[in-house]
Amino acid sequence: MAEATTTTPPKMKTSKPSTSAFEMPKFEIPKFEIPKVEMPAAFREFAERGVAQCKDTYEKMKAAAEEATDVLETTYSTATRGASDYGLKVIEAARVNTNAAFDFAGELITAKTLSEVIELSSAHTRKQFEAYTEQGKELTALAQKVATDTAEPIKSGMNRAFSKVA
Repeated sequence: MAEATTTTPPKMKTSKPSTSAFEMPKFEIPKFEIPKVEMPAAFREFAERGVAQCKDTYEKMKAAAEEATDVLETTYSTATRGASDYGLKVIEAARVNTNAAFDFAGELITAKTLSEVIELSSAHTRKQFEAYTEQGKELTALAQKVATDTAEPIKSGMNRAFSKVA
């Protein structure tokens, strides 16, 4: 078995790093001792009252923010529900109008004379105008209800939340 011999490389001389002409000199920040001074009792009481008042105000603001968040969550769900109801009402109106158009087309196919076509057209137009008017009223009433239902919790909730802070 051959023994392995290890040789260590010759040690190189290490020299101190030379300072470059462009290197910034290192300065230490002077340390100043702050003298220990006893605060007057009046000042200490004033500071303690200020801290207590800040804590109290923080708690009030935190409670108001939590209440405002709850109001906004409730408002969002109300608005979502209202928008969904409005969308369903629009889809229902479109379905009714589409069915009326197909019924009208079926009646036109069975018409035998021009006067019958004109009579069917005028009856359909009158009926659709009344239907559109009624649908518009329903959609307007629903939109107003959704807007009122959405705005009322915001108005009352925010007033209640911020009156607690003041």
